[in-house]
Amino acid sequence: MIRLSQSLSDADFVQNPYAFYETARAAGPFFHWAEYGLPFTGNAAAVSAIFRDRRFGREAPPECADAIPAHVAPFYSVEAHSMLELEPPRHTRLRNLVLRAFTSRRIAALGQEILTLSHGLIDAFPEGPFDLLDHFARKLPVILIARLLGVPEMMADDLLRWSNAMTGMYRANRDRATEDRAVAATLSFVAFLTDYIDRRRANPADDLITHLIAATDHGDRLTTDELISTCILLLNAGHEATVHTIGNGVKCLLESGTPAAALLPGAIEATVEEILRYDPPLHIFTRWAYEEIDVMGHTFRRGDKVGLLLAAANRDPQVWDEPARFDPTRPGRANTSFGAGLHFCVGAPLARLELQIALPVLFARMPDLRITQPPRYADIYHFHGLGRLTVDCG
Repeated sequence: MIRLSQSLSDADFVQNPYAFYETARAAGPFFHWAEYGLPFTGNAAAVSAIFRDRRFGREAPPECADAIPAHVAPFYSVEAHSMLELEPPRHTRLRNLVLRAFTSRRIAALGQEILTLSHGLIDAFPEGPFDLLDHFARKLPVILIARLLGVPEMMADDLLRWSNAMTGMYRANRDRATEDRAVAATLSFVAFLTDYIDRRRANPADDLITHLIAATDHGDRLTTDELISTCILLLNAGHEATVHTIGNGVKCLLESGTPAAALLPGAIEATVEEILRYDPPLHIFTRWAYEEIDVMGHTFRRGDKVGLLLAAANRDPQVWDEPARFDPTRPGRANTSFGAGLHFCVGAPLARLELQIALPVLFARMPDLRITQPPRYADIYHFHGLGRLTVDCG
């Protein structure tokens, strides 16, 4: 296995990590990334196999779990009840209960809400050049999640601030200041949800928090700690990824000169899938090996950790023709942007629906939309999203 070095905050890498991914791919299915001290793969077949193999999982084996420093304990006490971080049987129980409330019917019913909200945000666009992230991409998903959960919409700015601080814990170059901000946000978020869940228990409503409280599976219910972690997960995972996908997607559509036909009802689903494939919002997930297993010639032993490069797998030429070209008309194939297997993103249907509705509205209302300053990606790896997208509609 070849050993490669690549700084995560190198300016060229931040703006275009795909060049490094191609170098790594040429070395074989696995390579050792020196900065992480781990084997990685961007091979689509290997990524898919590891995602789906129950001998790999998200949760560290007990003997490999690191001690949690006291100053970040509040953050990890929430993570301890998150579906994202657990394996069966706890993961199965939580996911089943959540899906009893977060149903496909409930998600589909949000279509009109997304449409109305998109128009309302566009109506409020300022005159002249403005940041589309601040006025559209960041507002749409956080307001929608607030409405879905049933929390006051006036809380949207707080939810956004808490989410941004907490997701900083998943960034590769986090420091003590990042951790302190995440813990402060966690404490505020938990305090708010504890009080709000109590109020919803006393006064149920037709919102997701109420339905999560009521969800049962053979008499089993979510505990308050599990309710809090689930609500935080739905906001943080759903919001952060959708913001980046809207920004990356608009940039891609404008820079590629994609025709308006790609946003019509018969084509928008394929266009959204191509945006997710071509420039996804999250580039890495990790898995632990639970027993000895061979994957494409590399042997993993219990306690080994492996990095899965989702964005590299999405550009594997063994799966896609001309993978570095944005092509909304390409034949549909499953990409890895939402993961796969047991941990396939529970919010994927909602994220897709937001994109399939919001992007056509934006381009129909703003046919002269154009980028006025060169877009720059933010230094937020493992995430991949723009720091600003300055546009004009006139």
